Amino acid sequence: MPLELGQPIPDFSATATGDTTITLSELRGQQVVIYFYPKASTPGCTTEGGDFRDRKAAFDAANTVVIGVSRDGLRAQENFKTKQDFNFELISDKDETVCQLFDVIKLKKMYGKEHLGVERSTFLVDRDGKLAQEWRGVKVPGHAEEVLAAAQALNNQ
Repeated sequence: MPLELGQPIPDFSATATGDTTITLSELRGQQVVIYFYPKASTPGCTTEGGDFRDRKAAFDAANTVVIGVSRDGLRAQENFKTKQDFNFELISDKDETVCQLFDVIKLKKMYGKEHLGVERSTFLVDRDGKLAQEWRGVKVPGHAEEVLAAAQALNNQ
């Protein structure tokens, strides 16, 4: 069942970098940006992560936590986070539990072959754990700024 704007997001717990487990319900009272990316250490994903990293102070000021998610293993996520100096956690979703919850696994074409992969997508969760906004089929340039503006506007409501 797809997530709908204004509806609560089912709680989940997932293994993340920094030897942490992220549980959505434990973040209540804060807004949460959950962004899904196809693969750690690839150019587009590195740029997107860097854009969120560079705006962390502004997200913090807007009472918003940023979390990245991909199907990469924990070791790849840790390496990606360290190499890019990301100041937020990355979820390793090898079993696709979180990806399936947000319905981001899509049929993609690369070099004429079809495969299932993560559609670059971002979700903004309000302080009560409800879906406030979503972006699907994201293009990286300007995206983090757009998400930040939405988080700031939501925080000021």
